[in-house]
Amino acid sequence: MRLVRFGPAGAERPGLLDGDGAVRDLGGVVDDISGATLTAAGLTRLRAIDPESLPLAPKDARIGACVGRVGHFVAVGLNFEDHAREAGLEIPSEPILFSKAPNCIVGPNDDIILPKHHKKVDWEVEIAFVIGDRAEHVAPAEALAHVAGVCICNDVSERHFQIERGGQWMKGKGSPTFGPLGPWLVTLDEIPDVNDLGMWLDVNGERRQTGSTATMIFNIAHLVSYISSFMVLDPGDVVTTGTPPGVGMGMKPPRYLKAGDVVTLGIDRLGEQRQTVVAYPG
Repeated sequence: MRLVRFGPAGAERPGLLDGDGAVRDLGGVVDDISGATLTAAGLTRLRAIDPESLPLAPKDARIGACVGRVGHFVAVGLNFEDHAREAGLEIPSEPILFSKAPNCIVGPNDDIILPKHHKKVDWEVEIAFVIGDRAEHVAPAEALAHVAGVCICNDVSERHFQIERGGQWMKGKGSPTFGPLGPWLVTLDEIPDVNDLGMWLDVNGERRQTGSTATMIFNIAHLVSYISSFMVLDPGDVVTTGTPPGVGMGMKPPRYLKAGDVVTLGIDRLGEQRQTVVAYPG
């Protein structure tokens, strides 16, 4: 299934894509694409529904983030060896974890707002996974059974805040609009191999990132098991898993986003995103 949320920001309705790619309204079945809806039992219930029996969403409806009511938004740093090298950092022996603020999550085509006092706002195409069934001390062999699906994340980052202001990385990772998710949450049965998906990102039509989930240092199953050994992952929690090379920080000289830039990005089978960068209001 390809699950989606549509409608005005803060009032999104749950939906799914039918065989023709049209959005069908699930509002009469579930209240949101979140929590219990994403458990194995919840997804089984949705699979039993004939999409053609559901009303069509308005064709011009905004597409929101593909998961709602996110409790934890966990991120993995330096999870591609070539990205770690372009950043001039050591290849990690264990996953590097940090948090993004759940309220930075926005729709896949919403604007990226430059933070107040920003200096170095960067892009990062990533594959994120969403937890289905609660995960605590999960073995790697059982890990994917706890994943509801995967989606695209642009892990937007303010490098000055992240690296040059001291303390934790999360300072540069959680500004409003720094977590576009979607357009769809794609269940794993739709993907032949989640460890072999092409990834790309363009800025103003110029290719900046090209990569594949095949080159991740720690794959999704490993990350579910690893993270769940330190904390409980609940249904609807989101983990974004790192980016391939080509970020602005790694360019010579570095290049960062400015108002008016357009960022487009995609991952095989997971769709595409498009964001316009805008100045901080006021």
